[in-house]
Amino acid sequence: MRLSYIVLLLNTLWFVGAFVQFSIAQTNTLKILLPREERSNPIAPTLAASVAFLGGMNLPIGLLSLYLLVARPSFFQPIEAQLALFLFFAGCHFSQFVYNVPVLMRGGRVGVAYWPVLKGPMLRIFVIDAALFAANLAMALLLTLRA
Repeated sequence: MRLSYIVLLLNTLWFVGAFVQFSIAQTNTLKILLPREERSNPIAPTLAASVAFLGGMNLPIGLLSLYLLVARPSFFQPIEAQLALFLFFAGCHFSQFVYNVPVLMRGGRVGVAYWPVLKGPMLRIFVIDAALFAANLAMALLLTLRA
């Protein structure tokens, strides 16, 4: 199996998984984001409902990756198209990874604000988005070397 297929498969799994986490399992996501003592806060249901937008943004990215993996459309064959799309996927992962860096630098959860970046599900999200950013960027660099 080609390395590009593995990266596309990982993108698909990750972005579709994010859709499930944020759009279908909103209550579970709320438990990750809010400390237990803040879950009864009147704003908590609004926060839970608003994370569905995150899932909504992740689903089309995952479906695009799945389409490229399964259908292997002719427009994806030129190196330039592959380069553009792997850079796009790298940017998607980077944007989700980089916003956790300031939270991490503040020490993660500060009182009731932010979320614990260095433990639990947020650490997994942080590390996987960083790794998939690097994998997609590496694919783009490999394609550049081939061009």
